[in-house]
Amino acid sequence: MTTKEYDVRYERSAVLLLSLGFGLVGLDRWIISPLFPSMMKELGLDYQDLGNIIGVLGLAWGASSLLMGGLSDRLGRRKILVASIVFFSVCSLLTGLVGGLFSLLMVRVIMGVTEGAFSPTAVAATAEASPPRRRGLNMGIQQSTFALFGVGLGPIIATQLLRILPSWHWVFAIMLLPGLVLAWFVFRTIREPHQLPAFESAVVAASPGEKPRWLDVFRYRNIRLAILALCGAMTCIFVLSAMVPSYLVDHQGIGTTQMGVIASGIGFGAFAGQLVIPGLSDRFGRKPVVVTALLMAMAMLIGFIFQGPVVPLLFLLLFFIAFGANGCLALLAGTVTVESVPAGLMGAAAGTVMGVAEIFGGGVAPSVAGYLAQNHGIETVLYLALGGLVLCVVAASFLQETAPKKAGLTDPADPAAKAPAGA
Repeated sequence: MTTKEYDVRYERSAVLLLSLGFGLVGLDRWIISPLFPSMMKELGLDYQDLGNIIGVLGLAWGASSLLMGGLSDRLGRRKILVASIVFFSVCSLLTGLVGGLFSLLMVRVIMGVTEGAFSPTAVAATAEASPPRRRGLNMGIQQSTFALFGVGLGPIIATQLLRILPSWHWVFAIMLLPGLVLAWFVFRTIREPHQLPAFESAVVAASPGEKPRWLDVFRYRNIRLAILALCGAMTCIFVLSAMVPSYLVDHQGIGTTQMGVIASGIGFGAFAGQLVIPGLSDRFGRKPVVVTALLMAMAMLIGFIFQGPVVPLLFLLLFFIAFGANGCLALLAGTVTVESVPAGLMGAAAGTVMGVAEIFGGGVAPSVAGYLAQNHGIETVLYLALGGLVLCVVAASFLQETAPKKAGLTDPADPAAKAPAGA
């Protein structure tokens, strides 16, 4: 059998569709944060409820990722991608129909399950469509839209729609249509792994005839370190994304419209970071780029903690915090993870790293932040986010380099390409 060659047209189509899908995941997940000041009045909610609403979705996302990432290795990518897009779009509609805290929590749990199925499957599908020389860039592009749509455009979209729609209920309802359209295009376009060139890990090659098991992912040092690092990165990212809008309004005394502009700095910074940082790592290596970006994010967050209500400065500080933290998240959750295991474990590895980190960083941390905000002042949540960055940079410092250019794996499209050495 001749070796399949990478199809540039398919690569671009797959990256575009999977990027739009992750953008919708981000928008459906995070549009609730800027809408929460309006929702809490009608539904009688408080900061602890906000933390729990964000947290239960993260816990469900994490549990689902642990299961569905490995399942997509066996069942194929397309079925899971299409079904998850349809169901999380329906859950957005249902969020706009809730009448109280319990029903809101239940809908967000279901949304977390469906989004948790999409995320590791999309990461694996993007890696399979990408030649090694563009893998970091493509996976950064695919993951960047989560922040762009969810935390960048989301606060602006939400606050502006509130001015023209009857209530916050309608903002959630209109999210259904784009999801259904995207699901149709994904069904028509995305290919399965056996239809694509064989994926090669930059770190380890699969043993001939060996059938990988899910627990095998923990044998790889980078997977264990990526879990710790991603727990820290997600703690920072999700605590800030959930709590900054309320922090700006209630602690800094900033108006709702200006709050939307400042909070969007997280999304735009994350989008830029997830485009630039993974692309730089293709050239300079994954680990040095991750550590440098994290140190920059820590410095910016310390500045944000002590900055007063100056709109342009707050926006810029959030922009560069997210630039560093989210750019590293894209590398840790996707590129480093899939490059550290054999091809048959890509979905399982991505699901495991995302799943555990979501449970802690996306589930437990926002609930802890809600408790801190409710009982000790909302400004205390910023120190929880800073602690997450410290954990991330310490764990990332011990990663094994996986960039193909640095690890000795050449591009299969190159006639002179050679297979990497075995594990």
